[in-house]
Amino acid sequence: MVDPTLLGPVAGRVPDVARIAVLRANALGDFIFVLPALDALRAAYPQAELVLLGAPWHAKLFRDRPGPVDRVLVVPPAPGIRGRDPGEPESAMDDFLAAARTERFDLALQVHGGGANSNPVVNGLGARVTAGLRAEDAPPLDRWLRYVYYQHEVIRYLEVAALVGAPAITVLPSLAVTDADRGEARAVLGEPTRPRVALHPGATDTRRRWPAERFAEVARELTTDGYEVLVTGTPAEQEVVDRVVAAAGVPVRPQVGTLSLGALAACYAGCALVVSNDTGPLHLAAAVGTPTVGVYWVGNLINTGHPLRHRHRPIMSWTVHCPVCGVDCTPGLYPARPGDGECPHRDSFVTDVPTVEVVEAARELLAAGG
Repeated sequence: MVDPTLLGPVAGRVPDVARIAVLRANALGDFIFVLPALDALRAAYPQAELVLLGAPWHAKLFRDRPGPVDRVLVVPPAPGIRGRDPGEPESAMDDFLAAARTERFDLALQVHGGGANSNPVVNGLGARVTAGLRAEDAPPLDRWLRYVYYQHEVIRYLEVAALVGAPAITVLPSLAVTDADRGEARAVLGEPTRPRVALHPGATDTRRRWPAERFAEVARELTTDGYEVLVTGTPAEQEVVDRVVAAAGVPVRPQVGTLSLGALAACYAGCALVVSNDTGPLHLAAAVGTPTVGVYWVGNLINTGHPLRHRHRPIMSWTVHCPVCGVDCTPGLYPARPGDGECPHRDSFVTDVPTVEVVEAARELLAAGG
């Protein structure tokens, strides 16, 4: 149990709350970070219905899954909210908000970012009390905190929950794995004949990708140590998974698009370790209780690195200059400081992380787990 005062002041609870809306409609890793805030809301308002305003994948994930979310309302694609899924029909935000107002939400929370696009959506829900984050270009909510980029994501959203009287009960995201998840993973992967390790070499932002050849080196080392190595990826990451498999030179098992998100959670829960870039599957693995070794850019470590070291090892790159043009990419958030800020290149910022550091961290965690 977390000391309720540890993370700062906690406002009074809103009376007579029957239904709470929480807007968080972006990607997997982003959602994992909001789970402790949802747990806090569930504990503070145990009788209220907690409705996540999310994406279609949220609705699939939380169908028959234990956890703080009672129901998912799929919010339409909109700039700054979420992109359109392939084959998804068009729908208007105005129509969505009109229907959502009939739900008569008592609380509506924005934990989706700085609020320029998301605060108008939350204000449009017609809730008795709104709360959330606010950057300089965003409209206000009834209760709000200033959005500051460099803050750990979990703490950021716990501070929002505290605005409506929901103190933290944990700072560690946790996601339940169901029997259906395990059954699907078992049907695809079979029963393990030796301990499994999963590598995830993809990431949506290519600047966060450790070279595929380094993942292949890790695969060789851990296969030699006697582990069965899986290489996971989304269909969009097929090319980088293929590169890892080809460069490894040892038998590994690629898993691209073979598992649903729930089955991927079960797959990771059954692994002795997950080695990954800083991306959604890394944080999913930690949320289901699996030890992780993550490759991080220094700025991302501030916002998303796991706080514990007993079972998690973040390996950090200190690169701040673009490896292509040499631009110092750090001053973008600090305009009073000298430097160039942004550049158009998307080459990896984590290539300076040596393989030996990742392998040593992996072996240390595997030895501790054994």
